[in-house]
Parts: sequence; C-alpha cells; structure tokens
Amino acid sequence: MSSRDVILKRLRKAAQPFQDVPPRTEHMAMVPDAPQTPDDLQSRFVAEAEAVGCTVYCVTSQEDAVTHLLEILREHDSILSWHESHLPISGFCEALQSQGKTIADPAATDVRVGITGADAALAVTGSLVLQSGTGKYRLTSLLPDLHIALVKASQIVPDFETWIAQQREDHLSAFSESSNTIIITGPSKTADIAQELILGAHGPKQVHIVLLTSA
Repeated sequence: MSSRDVILKRLRKAAQPFQDVPPRTEHMAMVPDAPQTPDDLQSRFVAEAEAVGCTVYCVTSQEDAVTHLLEILREHDSILSWHESHLPISGFCEALQSQGKTIADPAATDVRVGITGADAALAVTGSLVLQSGTGKYRLTSLLPDLHIALVKASQIVPDFETWIAQQREDHLSAFSESSNTIIITGPSKTADIAQELILGAHGPKQVHIVLLTSA
C-alpha cells in the first residue's frame, strides 16, 4: 500500500468534522429593520450615507441641484461626467459652459472630479448602485478624487435584497445589459497597513451626493 493510500485510509476512518445541517425554513434578512415608507427611506439613506463619510445635499428642485453643483465645482475647470441624458437634471451642460468649465474626454486620467447619476440607492447602508454602459462611463466614479452622484429620492430602496428582488423581476438587467455594476458605500478606504485608515487608496477620497427630494 502506498503512502498516499495509507493517508487516505486514515482520513476516511476519521470522524467527520461537520454534520448535515437541515436547510432553513425561514428567511433571515441580510440587514434587519429596513425602513419602508418614502420619508423613512430618505431619512435612513441620508443618515447612513453621512455615517460612512459621504457629504449629502438635499435639494427640492433641479435648479437648486445645479446651483449646488456649480458651488462644488467652483475650483474645477474640467470634469468627467456621465452623458446628460443619464443625469436627473437638465440644463447642466449649459450651466457649466456659462461658467467656463468643460466636460473632459471620458478616458481622461488627470481630472479630479466626476459626476454621475445613480441607478438605485440602498437606505440601510447608504450605498449607491451604478450601472455602466453607453454614456455611463465607469471611470467617472472610480478614478477622480471627488465623486459627485445625483440621486432621485424615488430611487431609494430599503436594502440590497430589495434591489436584487427588483432585478429578478426585471430579468437581471443590471447584469445582463450593463458592462459593469458597482455598489459604492462611502469614499474609498483601507486600513491594511498598520491599521491606519487611508482614504482614496482605490478610488475617490470624497463622495458627495446631491439628493433631489422631490423626485
């Protein structure tokens, strides 16, 4: 008998480390106590997004949203941006031009601020769901130091499980029709080295969310 056969024989005779566990009959939510009403969803999303380091601006009109954007962009002459058709505000490009600002090529690597819309927002974690594709450039949210996301209150859902359930009803379009789907929870951060928190290690150092509360 070879050494291999001896080892395998001993392993087969040894007590099994795990017992069969019957399947669960009740579903356990990933995050319990998710809010349900629109007002609760909005309040929870804002609180959780701020808790993970986002800066949230609540506005009631598209005009207010543009005003906030121009204020944030005051020191930036060139920006990355999703195509305006994928942003929940109109007149944005004209406002930029009036301030002498330009939208850079989507592949530019030296631009410090990027503006996107969002495909969903998760209330219990303050997360943003972004699907990339035509006019929804992936680098816009991943490369610049500052990521600004424009979100409608109607896009807020309770949690990740709710969003996945919606995706199943929509034939998983976020995965079948998009080149990339990412979930962003606050600025990029890591504490791998000496357990010292570093922001911007793998993406934006700042995430600003402009939330249109009437949308």
